[in-house]
Amino acid sequence: MKHAVIYKGPSLLDNEQIVVIATYSDRNTKTGKVVQTYILREDLNPLEASKTGADFSICGNCIMRGTPTDDPKRKIAKGRRCYVNLGQGVLIVYKAYKRGVYQTGDAVEMGRGRFVRVGTYGDPAAVPRYVWDNLLSQAKTWTAYTHQSAWSPEICMQSADTYEQAQEHWAAGRRTFRVIQDLSELDKQNETLCPASKEAGRRVQCTACKLCRGSSKAKSIAIVEH
Repeated sequence: MKHAVIYKGPSLLDNEQIVVIATYSDRNTKTGKVVQTYILREDLNPLEASKTGADFSICGNCIMRGTPTDDPKRKIAKGRRCYVNLGQGVLIVYKAYKRGVYQTGDAVEMGRGRFVRVGTYGDPAAVPRYVWDNLLSQAKTWTAYTHQSAWSPEICMQSADTYEQAQEHWAAGRRTFRVIQDLSELDKQNETLCPASKEAGRRVQCTACKLCRGSSKAKSIAIVEH
């Protein structure tokens, strides 16, 4: 199975209609062969969703979304800092969905024996937990991140926007993924550099690393902004 719609229904963040599309790819040199999962507004082009703020349905209160704008010269939200390029893979997947390329499929089969990237775009917390439970039930491993505090920490790393936020999560027993500006910001007692990052020498792909999958005895993960 190369692709499938694994959820279509209300967002748990604001009850608007969303869709989750899973696609299998071997083109990403950082992650390796991976099932990518795109969480999208079902009714809106992702660029428009970003510009108008309707992407709250899929991203929640993530500060990387930027500020909605009606500036005719802009295609996306003002000050958007998210590393996901909406004009590339996300837009391609949305347009293909609207053309009817993707059909409803079995999430268990889509994830079987594969590495899954939970929320390639969008926050997993927007989607009912059973969807991810099915997708990951027979998966080899996965990565997952959320900006929604304490949401399924056994699955997701907590995205920490500040060191203070990271400390709060650590105190509560939750592992974090944090973007830092330079290596001097790394808390070596609680964090380790992403092994797939440039700064860590790209020692291993995500398929083999298995550190960004929520609860474990491993340290939290940090990566230098890119």
